Amino acid sequence: MNFLYAGAWERLPALYGLLVSARTSQLLGFFNYDFPLGVKLSGQRHFLRACHLNAEECLDRPEQLDTPRKVFERKIRYWECRPLPAAPQAVVSPADARVLVGSLHETSSLLLKGKFFDHEELLGRDKRLWLKAFANGDFAIFRLTPDKYHYNHTPVAGVVLDFYELPGEYHSCNPGMVVTAVTPHSKNKRTVTIIDSDVPGGSQVGLVAMIEIVALMIGDIVQCYSEEHYESPRPVARQMFLRRGLPKSLYRPGSSTTVLIFQRERITFAGDLVRNMRRAGVQSRFSQGFGRSLAETDVKVRSPIATAVRKESPTKSRNVYTDITTTIPRRLMAWLWPRGGVYHGE
Repeated sequence: MNFLYAGAWERLPALYGLLVSARTSQLLGFFNYDFPLGVKLSGQRHFLRACHLNAEECLDRPEQLDTPRKVFERKIRYWECRPLPAAPQAVVSPADARVLVGSLHETSSLLLKGKFFDHEELLGRDKRLWLKAFANGDFAIFRLTPDKYHYNHTPVAGVVLDFYELPGEYHSCNPGMVVTAVTPHSKNKRTVTIIDSDVPGGSQVGLVAMIEIVALMIGDIVQCYSEEHYESPRPVARQMFLRRGLPKSLYRPGSSTTVLIFQRERITFAGDLVRNMRRAGVQSRFSQGFGRSLAETDVKVRSPIATAVRKESPTKSRNVYTDITTTIPRRLMAWLWPRGGVYHGE
């Protein structure tokens, strides 16, 4: 992997193209997680031991988690072991992951623009409405390593305005590869969910884009929203109301990444995440690649990562569609936003 990302793609573009293809990713996933001989040769039995699974968290008994795939796709008693913050306006982590936070705004102290992704390419260059909505916004990148619990949970409560898939490749999410490749997250195959949280019962943090990104050995992202534990899973669709902190999707299998993008000045990231990311003397592979202190923080799914910015007056709650609604047919507006798409204040 290091050899290929270090320059082989420049010398052998055909080999590089094969590496990041869907077929290669599926074959590697099968070899590492399903093929019995592959499990032995690749050291996956050691992986099972090294995960240090907390049996009390898992729904299945330890003896039932006897293959890498079963460990990877395990279900946990999140309602007991991953408590949800009481504050309804708290944004929560969508996954057990290592997180970095940043901003697309040029004057932000968290500016990481262009370091991990091209936001226009990440959301889709033809998605002009969403590109305008999230311009100069803030973001959080959640990197799920293979040992993590691999269900994504809803970070906020709100109505699904849009849901779509974008084709792409299968780059690795390893920090060394992210630093070497050019905006790999926005080049990978991904699923985008746009959530409007400025609705009754919502988290009141504006629009939130949740991008689920495949990676090497990730063969699929299964949409399986469940309101009662993991029972009666449903695919995510437009107009669904999503409650905060519930299972939304499952990665199958390998390492993977989830990105959240927020509108500008609608959220404030938790201070400990920001401080830890910039701790003096802390080095990581991201630090070496970007020439600055940049450390990830381990977070648990459903733990608080940000809070809503307090609104000073009702006029502040008018959303971003005000200056662009005239370009959208009224029927489309009514379908996307039944309340008119202009104001969701009290």
